[in-house]
Amino acid sequence: MSPDITSRPIALVGLMGVGKTTVGRRLAKKLGRDFFDSDDEIEQASGRTVAGYFRDHGEAAFREGERRVIERLLDETPIILATGGGAFIPASTRKILMANAITVWLKGDFETIMERVSRKNTRPLLQVSDPRKKMRELMDARYPIYGQAHIKVDIANGPHLRTVNRVVKAIQAYEKAHAK
Repeated sequence: MSPDITSRPIALVGLMGVGKTTVGRRLAKKLGRDFFDSDDEIEQASGRTVAGYFRDHGEAAFREGERRVIERLLDETPIILATGGGAFIPASTRKILMANAITVWLKGDFETIMERVSRKNTRPLLQVSDPRKKMRELMDARYPIYGQAHIKVDIANGPHLRTVNRVVKAIQAYEKAHAK
């Protein structure tokens, strides 16, 4: 692991489709850390898919389970955590993430995100008649909240490794600026 990188957990936040899981896996490999995806952890703990959990129990119950999983994972072990797109939105979960990890908002532009999320139809919040309209609503509502993350990184077009490198540089700059 680079000595210039925090030993704190690093949590990636942002809308669906920005590459939190893919970037997170590659970042973990680059930094020699374990990687966790909160959605995968929820599926393992509940025995159902995220979409199934949403359908069977509703978004509020899902968010409560998500908060518990994130709280369990952020035990000061220096992991990389990819969160679900809505994980950072509830104040209680955001507080846990901000206190126990360096939060990195992977910010994407509308067209890039729509192109990526249209590749598969497993996104519960986009199971609506007008997914583009819904995505705009999510961006409008969530971007000010994501903006509270410790660090913002614009995702790069092309290989995810470009975004990984941007994340590493941004964390190094953050650490340097906040060195005690």
